[in-house]
Amino acid sequence: MSVKVYIDGQEGTTGLKILERFEGRNDIELLRISEDKRKDPAERAKFINMSDYTFLCLPDEASREAVSFVDNDHVRIIDASTAHRTNPDWAYGFPELSPEHREKITKSNRVAVPGCYASGFASIVYPLVKNGIIPADFPVFAYATSGYSGAGKKAIAVYEGEDKPYEYGSPRQYALSQQHKHLPEMKAVSGLEYTPMFNPIICDYFSGMVVSVPIQTRMLGKPVTAEEVHAMYAKHYEGANMVEVMPLMSADEQKSFFLASNTLSGVNKLQVFVFGSDEQILLCARLDNLGKGASGAAVQCLNIMMGIDETTGLV
Repeated sequence: MSVKVYIDGQEGTTGLKILERFEGRNDIELLRISEDKRKDPAERAKFINMSDYTFLCLPDEASREAVSFVDNDHVRIIDASTAHRTNPDWAYGFPELSPEHREKITKSNRVAVPGCYASGFASIVYPLVKNGIIPADFPVFAYATSGYSGAGKKAIAVYEGEDKPYEYGSPRQYALSQQHKHLPEMKAVSGLEYTPMFNPIICDYFSGMVVSVPIQTRMLGKPVTAEEVHAMYAKHYEGANMVEVMPLMSADEQKSFFLASNTLSGVNKLQVFVFGSDEQILLCARLDNLGKGASGAAVQCLNIMMGIDETTGLV
């Protein structure tokens, strides 16, 4: 038996990637709005209420508007915007964070898909706070390198155009005012008392990212080793299908290792790495910003809500 699925915003990057992940599935009936009606509120409302599940791949205000269209109690919403990620009434769509997160996704009619940077950040920092490695008031700093695909259609066109500005060939730091839209989510979901500092860097490749969090262990007020942190992650994510804790490397192995940001492009997984020494631990999460960081995570949540294998269409 198939379920009816509608994608509001099916022409955007995330919507198109969700459609790709539905190819070959016979348990889904896709509801397709006419091209000339896809921005018509009445027509969108009709399709939303005809569906069993609706994906919102829209700007924040449009997502809030779309939720207001729902008049059918059986419609389950999966929102890929930032509009509802810190709303406690919505399930946060990162099931590997904890059994409680997974259970809420299973039961909820409202699921907020995590942001790409926030997924990498929370995968590292949530377990640190949850397991008492760092206190909730710890001054956390993160930086990240990302492909340009997450910047939207206009930016993609510039990066891939013949007249690409010279500066676009270099990694470019942005959100320098410390007002990045993912920061409220990163703080709330990870259990931090203070907003972390965040330094995102957009680079000249299509997709994939690495989010990194350095920890000076002398600031913890207690002895913590890299091996202990690695063991904590291994236990926290034991049995996870989409999160993999990578082996701890020796100091010599780390000297010759380069961590590329695009390795998981097109793959619906997230990898956690522990580098450095007992005095300076570097924690990294690698993922595809369009996969586990967006459309892949959205489809994973759908699968969990449907009560089927969460990896369906993703491996």
